[in-house]
Amino acid sequence: MDQIKKNVVFILFCWLLPGLSAAKPPPPHIIFIMADDLGWNDVGFHGSTQIPTPNIDALAYSGVILNNYYMQAICTPSRGALMTGKYPIHTGLQLSTIYASHPWGLGLDEKILPEHLSPLGYVSHLVGKWHLGFFKKEYTPTYRGFQSHFGFWTGRIDYYDHSSFERGHLGFDMKRNMSSARDISVRYATDLFTEEATNIINVHNASSPLFLFLSHLAVHSGNPNAPLQAPEEIINKFLHIKDESRRKYAGMLWKLDESVGAVVKALQKNNMLENSIIIFTTDNGGPADGFNDNAASNWPLRGVKATLWEGGIRGAGLIWSPLLKKPGRVYNSLMHITDLLPTLITAAGGNSGALGQIDGKDMWKSLVNDQPSTRTEFPINIDPKFKSSGIRAGDWKLVYRPLSWVSFRWDSWIGPTGRNETAEATKLENIFRQILESPAAAAVKTVIPKAFRNLAEIRKYAEVSCGPVPPEPALHCIDPSTPCLFHIPSDPCEYHDLAEVYPDIVRELHSRLQSYNATAVPPRNKPTDEAADPKYWDSAWTNWKDYPLPLPLRPHGISITGLQQNIVQ
Repeated sequence: MDQIKKNVVFILFCWLLPGLSAAKPPPPHIIFIMADDLGWNDVGFHGSTQIPTPNIDALAYSGVILNNYYMQAICTPSRGALMTGKYPIHTGLQLSTIYASHPWGLGLDEKILPEHLSPLGYVSHLVGKWHLGFFKKEYTPTYRGFQSHFGFWTGRIDYYDHSSFERGHLGFDMKRNMSSARDISVRYATDLFTEEATNIINVHNASSPLFLFLSHLAVHSGNPNAPLQAPEEIINKFLHIKDESRRKYAGMLWKLDESVGAVVKALQKNNMLENSIIIFTTDNGGPADGFNDNAASNWPLRGVKATLWEGGIRGAGLIWSPLLKKPGRVYNSLMHITDLLPTLITAAGGNSGALGQIDGKDMWKSLVNDQPSTRTEFPINIDPKFKSSGIRAGDWKLVYRPLSWVSFRWDSWIGPTGRNETAEATKLENIFRQILESPAAAAVKTVIPKAFRNLAEIRKYAEVSCGPVPPEPALHCIDPSTPCLFHIPSDPCEYHDLAEVYPDIVRELHSRLQSYNATAVPPRNKPTDEAADPKYWDSAWTNWKDYPLPLPLRPHGISITGLQQNIVQ
């Protein structure tokens, strides 16, 4: 009888074995690292040697460089597009950013990325910048799918004292969920966010998938009194950079790169890296030559942050994962920031087809297998206030008033190029050595042993080259009735306006742009609310609309400690 039982058990085991071997793999951990205002030319993998970024480059060279990747021109619209998978014209975020005293935010009818991931078993945490509204608690991160948030709600803060100065109002803005984190020491913001991110990884139960959105302040400028800040010993690493602002920017970028290395190392230490997807991206183009008091470089692309030129919307980005086939390559197919939501949902084991009416395209299969993009076009933006708009369709780009409200000073090709450095540390062989010896590279080698075989070849392939600016480049396209047309593959630096040469293409793209405009919703923007002024709220920015306090406002301030406790409950 015992032998019969053994035989039955053996037969059952053999019958179940194929099903067990075909069991669905566990969802990957998703680590999304977003830099703020990083320029196209500020990462080493695009060819510059001026500011080494060894950890970021290590992920790029062992993952997939997104070389034809676009986002919105400024912070709030890009972050809204990422979180919803929708163009800003479909969420009402197409105008400007949300200032700290603005009583509006990303609509509560929008389901965002962590809310989509939650049914798939994900635990979601936000570290760093939010910038999608906070005038009421329902608009803040922990009410929108994140289990925790440590960081700031506004658009920027001081790197050390964590105050945010906007439109004449100064207030503390470092939050631990719904409360002001007054207990934290005066420490460099990038270090604080890195420490929080690695702590989350260290205590995470790896049996559940993690979604960590590390949304850095760096390399955005801080408050106007001291916009560019980094530890002095780090800034001194870049004495070969003569421009003081660019030297400070280099220190900020070095700390950002250091953070990337620490996060990758923490994933490897906790046995999570082999089942992780890491995305690194900027949120928009870089503010160069003093724009926003900053010193980024988009060279050789034209323009800066807040413009519809390539320098404002074409971004440095990469995706890394052992799940990607043929790691260490450049992906030149078209991709838009809205594509990241459906792509990550599919990667997480979800059904991107069930996401409803979104604009993003599911790119997961294309990225994994190195197949052509499913995206063929996107509206760059449609701004009804400044009559600034544009569309990218196939190889063509049509733009009306790409400068929007930005001064002609930044309608140019602004360096530094980063190709003529003379310091020992900027020699290409030393750049490659730093990459291979970086914490990120050491961690990557444990899961992709054959990584980093073609650094020079990949670097060259990821560069954009345009030659010198012609004597008579394309004009500013400032007339809202007369657009400029560019063939981006042959003219990525937007030297040559071809509108008069190809009028049929202009008409076709204009018609496509009108079709998008017909689907646009009204902008959500609201004017400043003086009741938001931190002087009324213990000198901190807060969700002021949750507190029904009488007006006129009291100039000596009102303590809201008890009120906050009630709100948090």
